Amino acid sequence: MNIEEYRTYCIKKKAVTESFPFDKSTLVFKVMGKMFALADVDNFESINLKCDPEKAVELREQFLGVLPGYHMNKQHWNTIVVNADVSDKMLYQLIDDSYA
Repeated sequence: MNIEEYRTYCIKKKAVTESFPFDKSTLVFKVMGKMFALADVDNFESINLKCDPEKAVELREQFLGVLPGYHMNKQHWNTIVVNADVSDKMLYQLIDDSYA
């Protein structure tokens, strides 16, 4: 997945907005005012996604490319390393779960 595929997928979801509230490179997607995904557009190596706490731990145990959320609440957020051992299909599913 590249940055354009990621952005297009997220922004097409109902009631989603995008912004740069933290700095000029951290793109944040929100639904109904709540963040569900963010990534660095200048260095697209990972994506932070919201996750159910129990599932977050399971994913971290299952995939090397799923880490506790970088600069986020590690109980509720995972950092997904792009192009690691998480397939694009799984990444789209994780975005969907974060959005829900």
